[in-house]
Amino acid sequence: MEAFLPQFSSTGVILAAVFLCLLVYFFSIGCRSHEEGKEPPGPKPLPLLGNLLVLDLKKTHLSLSELSKQYGSVFTVYFGPKKVVVLAGYKAVKQGLVNLSEEFGDRDITPIFHDFNEGLGIVFSNGDNWREMRRFALSNLRDFGMGKRRIEEKIIEESQYLKEEFGTFEGKAFDTTHPVSLAVSNIISSIVYGDRYDYNNPLLHEMVKRAYENMKLTGSASVQLYNLFPWLRPFVKNRQRIVNNLQENYKEIKKIVQDLQTTLNPQDPRGFAESFLIRQQDDKNAGEKKSFFHTKNLFYTINNLFAAGTDTTTTSLRWCLLLMAKYPEIQAKVQEEIDRLVGGRQPVVDDRKNLHYTDAVIHECQRLASVAPVGVPRKTTCDVHLNGYFIKKGTSVFPLLISVMRDESEWETPYIFNPGHFLNEQGQFVKRDAFMPFSAGRRVCLGEGLARMEIFLFFTSLLQYFRFTPPPGLSEDDLDLTPLVGFTLNPSPHKLCAVKRF
Repeated sequence: MEAFLPQFSSTGVILAAVFLCLLVYFFSIGCRSHEEGKEPPGPKPLPLLGNLLVLDLKKTHLSLSELSKQYGSVFTVYFGPKKVVVLAGYKAVKQGLVNLSEEFGDRDITPIFHDFNEGLGIVFSNGDNWREMRRFALSNLRDFGMGKRRIEEKIIEESQYLKEEFGTFEGKAFDTTHPVSLAVSNIISSIVYGDRYDYNNPLLHEMVKRAYENMKLTGSASVQLYNLFPWLRPFVKNRQRIVNNLQENYKEIKKIVQDLQTTLNPQDPRGFAESFLIRQQDDKNAGEKKSFFHTKNLFYTINNLFAAGTDTTTTSLRWCLLLMAKYPEIQAKVQEEIDRLVGGRQPVVDDRKNLHYTDAVIHECQRLASVAPVGVPRKTTCDVHLNGYFIKKGTSVFPLLISVMRDESEWETPYIFNPGHFLNEQGQFVKRDAFMPFSAGRRVCLGEGLARMEIFLFFTSLLQYFRFTPPPGLSEDDLDLTPLVGFTLNPSPHKLCAVKRF
């Protein structure tokens, strides 16, 4: 018996110490919140587990939406030991992301996102690196695409290839995922590298496949647990699959960049990557010791542009086509408007101002789909007060974008597909402030303008030429609108028929 006493005593001391630390921790939280102000309410957390027992990590956005009904538009939830403040509903999200844009302007870089970028690139970086990369990317994206006539021409050209690809199925049922992904990825490729790929190119196929898989895996429950408990790293297979995909991406990027360097003309860059290489050489010649224009930043930024620029736009377009097949009467009204105002010629961006109903339908598809339901996590840059609550510097913040797009105080029928949300009594398109598919404020999506142009041109081109229907034997009621949850909300696996109209 005595042989066991020291071990028992040692264990007891450790448990007592842990218990004492937890008491001190929770007491310090209470004292600090009392001194600095009232912190947002929320469910009482358990030690270490936090609120994991009331959260469904497979459907985090739904769990948070339910909690907002109980705790209000600004509340606290603990993902394990990690404290997160959630902003729900239009008013709270706008106040945080727009009115207090600087205070809520940093990115919360979780372990998996650090694995993606090591604090470099654009999407998952902060401070000087983020400012420099975003400024450079915006400048060059304008030069090679956004807001320029030539990117419209590239999208129109790509829409012809996409229509041809859809036509190969001869009206038979097929999965729209792959062809739409190839088309959208080619637009990013033309901006980044200055060229597109043929649809049968295996490099393009693998690139799209890896990007799609990583978006799905990043939102998986096991990866979310890894973000909360990084020591789980060796046991999370999905995390390793993501890393393996990224390593393959970087191998391909390295090869492409090396090829670009052999034909680089400093006076005539053909895309973002060549502009970066020119700036890299200029900084080197100028003796810049702390230049942000190094190879790792190039690779991570290119990967950011492809991941962010392909998945969300592809997913939005697939939702648009699925909803048209689900609601054939709305599809018919879109096609009637296109036929009447555009006719047989190719739709262009300038047509948007006349295609009021079509524009409303596209916006309503994006609203109902809410492709990025939680947005990308933010982090407070300083102590801040919001809606009477105190939020400490460095706190992780989740903008619950789906709660904005389905805010019952902002939308007449928030859970029903209704293009009338974006039409006035005269049938003209109207903007809605609570439409935030690209987030808002300082960290608003870099490629919003490009994505809007792509969705409009691809959608109108396809609807002008095809009628989308459920597969033979299925009715519109059989088309399931339940999303497949990952980092983004994709339509559940389905097939559609693209039937030529002429």
